[in-house]
Amino acid sequence: MTSAVVPGMPEPGRCLVMGVVNVTPDSFSDGGAWFDHDKAVGHGLDLVAEGADVVDVGGESTRPGAQRVSLEEELRRVVPVVAALAGEGIAVSVDTMRAEVAEAAVTAGARLVNDVSGGLADPAMARVVAAARVPYVVMHWRGHSHDMYTRAVYDDVVREVRDELLQRVDALLAEGVDPSMIVLDPGLGFAKQPTTLDNWALIARLDALTATGHPVLVGASRKRFLGKLLAAPDGTPRPFAGSDDATTAVTALAAAAGAWCVRVHRVAPNADAVRIAAAVRAAAAREEGDARG
Repeated sequence: MTSAVVPGMPEPGRCLVMGVVNVTPDSFSDGGAWFDHDKAVGHGLDLVAEGADVVDVGGESTRPGAQRVSLEEELRRVVPVVAALAGEGIAVSVDTMRAEVAEAAVTAGARLVNDVSGGLADPAMARVVAAARVPYVVMHWRGHSHDMYTRAVYDDVVREVRDELLQRVDALLAEGVDPSMIVLDPGLGFAKQPTTLDNWALIARLDALTATGHPVLVGASRKRFLGKLLAAPDGTPRPFAGSDDATTAVTALAAAAGAWCVRVHRVAPNADAVRIAAAVRAAAAREEGDARG
């Protein structure tokens, strides 16, 4: 049993590992460690050496409460890093909500657009992605980071996230986006309360998204809901980097459930996890085939 195939992306026959390069001074996960151009490029190369199949470059923090940067600043941060990594033959993704940034990044060599707003933040994004014919990650989103938790109200989080994502798919198809290029992301941590079971329900029912026929990307790495679960006895949340082992556990679950890709900050243990999940899935498929035979 192999993972889904997305045109133009690596096909290792297992869940892909996407390593994160935040070219920002205020990321929740690494505090600006890779804001410098040379450090960002070096980090991207290191992630590939550790086993990343894709490197995701972003220039705008989406941490809770974050304010937006200007278009000019996002372009300045992102495009040179994308060009440098793509020039090394790396499969590069651009993490942006802006159509102009996506277009410039694709021109510079990006092979995938990863949009946490699913096209809602910039109506021109669908046109750009359709014209570029690159894979497009559509994440579940209900608003910008500064107020996203006020929108985290659900009666049935799995059903509502699936339905809202499929509404976005319909809108993208109407704009000419190739359905084979659309990847779904449940948006763990985005407009999902870290103190409720919303994120866990989406992980437990990932089949609700894989059943749509679209590949699924899961981004649990260093999210607040992990830190809340792993809080100290006095209630202090686990620091972001302290949830890397928990991220690996989620990766194993997601990959075993059929995720196409996981987006992570620490690559090596997650690269191990997706290989273990692939072996388990292959064994299960073989056993099922033997039973039917």
